[in-house]
Amino acid sequence: MRRREFIGLVGSVAATWPLAARAQQSTNVRRVGVLFAAYSEADKAGQARITAFTKSLDGLGWGESRIRIDYRWAAGNGERLRAFATELTQSAPDVIVAAGDPALSLLHRLKSNIPIVFTQVSEPVDSGFVASLARPGGNITGFQNFEPAMGGKWLGVLKEIAPSVKRVGVLFTDAAFHALFLRAAENAAASLNISVVVVDIQQGLESTIAKYADEPNSGLIVLPHPQTIANRGVINSLAVRYRLPTIYPYRYFAADGGLIAYGPDQIDQWRGAARYVDRILKGEKPADLPVQAPTKYELAINLKTAKALGLTVPPQLLSRADEVIE
Repeated sequence: MRRREFIGLVGSVAATWPLAARAQQSTNVRRVGVLFAAYSEADKAGQARITAFTKSLDGLGWGESRIRIDYRWAAGNGERLRAFATELTQSAPDVIVAAGDPALSLLHRLKSNIPIVFTQVSEPVDSGFVASLARPGGNITGFQNFEPAMGGKWLGVLKEIAPSVKRVGVLFTDAAFHALFLRAAENAAASLNISVVVVDIQQGLESTIAKYADEPNSGLIVLPHPQTIANRGVINSLAVRYRLPTIYPYRYFAADGGLIAYGPDQIDQWRGAARYVDRILKGEKPADLPVQAPTKYELAINLKTAKALGLTVPPQLLSRADEVIE
């Protein structure tokens, strides 16, 4: 065989090596898989989380020569998420980072022993992912996103910015995940003179919101979920078109045109995830690393959207905002 043909053959074989086999080229390079349930690779919010994660790892001594990170972006697609969860598990990295309840749920069902660090997960104990927050047990630990009580807090903040709202629809996509938030909103509704209803967007996003908006003095709570995150541009546009004051769970919803957002600083959680990955790669066990609760919450208000909806933002609410978008 000629030398040029031999080199070409070797190159083509190397390109088809499985993920795990390629990783064995250097025993010094550790491997981390990252599974995103909600974001696409082109999503700026997803990239911001990766930037925080990789910069933190680099600061801990895990530069490109020591670690390889494989990303999988499901962009709210359930079938793609299932395929990626299986693929990452079978490739057997040293650690998997799971972003979001659906991602962690699928990895948990696969019952591997690979250490898993999660972010953006709301009820890790009630969901059966960990034994307790202080002592997770097993191979899973990470960073809790929301407590169910946030359902009531979102309702209260929405009433502040839109006092005329009498009826609030909770965008509902996942009964098992969203029921706790819905219950908290319902419990807070009576004291605010608001009725709470379920708006199930599984029946069609635009048609469902259009039908809901027929009744005056209505508003919306958008719950955190891969479907609402991946479709946030559409939801923001529909809320303005149908003049629905809407509150969202993350700052970037307001940055992308939503009225108001209140939720934890997720970028900080990704820095924490990097620290946990570092500790696991150095020999600590997920079972001994406590699940961390959010320490910082962000309030963001979009004044342009408020004007489009005919709302005047109260000064006391503006003074509490971490970000005001003009």
